[in-house]
Amino acid sequence: MLVTGGAGFIGANFVAHTLENHPRYEVEVLDALTYAGNRSSLAPVAGAVAFHHGDICDAELVDRLVAGSDVIVHFAAESHVDNSLHDPAPFVRSNVLGTFTLLEAVRRHGKRFHHISTDEVYGHLPLDGGKFTETTAYDPSSPYSATKASSDMLVRAWVRSYGVAATLSNCANNYGPYQHVEKFIPRQITNILEGGRPKLYGAGLNVREWTHVDDHNAAVHLILDKGRIGETYLIGSGDERSNAEVLGTVLELLGQPADAFDHVPDRPGHDLRYSNDTTKIRTELGWRTRYDDLRAGLAATIDWYRENEWWWQPLKAATEERYRELRR
Repeated sequence: MLVTGGAGFIGANFVAHTLENHPRYEVEVLDALTYAGNRSSLAPVAGAVAFHHGDICDAELVDRLVAGSDVIVHFAAESHVDNSLHDPAPFVRSNVLGTFTLLEAVRRHGKRFHHISTDEVYGHLPLDGGKFTETTAYDPSSPYSATKASSDMLVRAWVRSYGVAATLSNCANNYGPYQHVEKFIPRQITNILEGGRPKLYGAGLNVREWTHVDDHNAAVHLILDKGRIGETYLIGSGDERSNAEVLGTVLELLGQPADAFDHVPDRPGHDLRYSNDTTKIRTELGWRTRYDDLRAGLAATIDWYRENEWWWQPLKAATEERYRELRR
């Protein structure tokens, strides 16, 4: 199995999950080790993984690695909305050209391909109801989600035009160990652990469906084993919380006053709400979540960041400086 982006947040957790629960796979990782990729995230499994430092846009390297693999799981992507608003070019390159490069290699060598995407491609929902389904029309709001929508369309076209054996999944927001400190939950946790104050966009009314990374990765393996070629599967916990609610829980779990945070100006085009109808993956493939209680999942995540300062501390100062630059 070749895992692209396997040193990133979800990818590194997927590699560890695969080795522990699906030992039939020999795992290789391809990662460019941009700021969001961290080889130390693979330290616990380093002896069991073949690591390749390289770019998914490098057609020669990709062709060689795909040729030697049976299954390719494609996590590699630029994924931070704020960064895409500041400079969309890397998102077009990685998310669109990188996916194209992989698909062409998969087509040449006749391999199995699974593409990881996001529910952000669907735009947003009103706060008072509705859910995305696999047939919801795409309506992306940011350069990030637009480039992920583009990559999804490429995968579907390569299935229909060339018979590539591919599946897709669009997941709700993930949380858990090894998530970069630029992201909402780890940023708030690490701000507090450093003695600072969390930051909340606007009034914090935006609602997300929070899914633990282990549940996401278990779903991906079900799709690999049982999913129908050409099909898309939505993944989500069903646990929807506003950003203000999530932050309130983090503050409580860390023993902080409920008002110990700062409001910051909202980001442009900030989607109101995401919610996935997961009937398809639950009924067809029998997927079930292990982390049904966000509070318990957040407590475990806080414990991980508290115990692994060695991992996140080197990233923190540069991340906060980047946020300051984006607000200028």
